[in-house]
Amino acid sequence: MRRYLIDLDTQQAEGLFDFVMQEVEAPMLHEVMSWYGGNQSKAALALGINRATLRKKLSQHGLL
Repeated sequence: MRRYLIDLDTQQAEGLFDFVMQEVEAPMLHEVMSWYGGNQSKAALALGINRATLRKKLSQHGLL
C-alpha cells in the first residue's frame, strides 16, 4: 500500500478501498475455499459472512 501511494507521488489517490479489495479478495476466497475443501458453509463461517454472500463473491470472481 505504501509503495502504491509513493508511486502516486503528488497525484490524488482515489478508490483505494475498491482497488485493494480487487487485489486481495479473489486470492483470499480461493485459499479459504481450498482450505475447507470447497465447503461453502465452513468457508463462509470462517470469513464471517453468510453463505449467500460467499456464493455471490465466488461468482463475481469466477470461482464457482
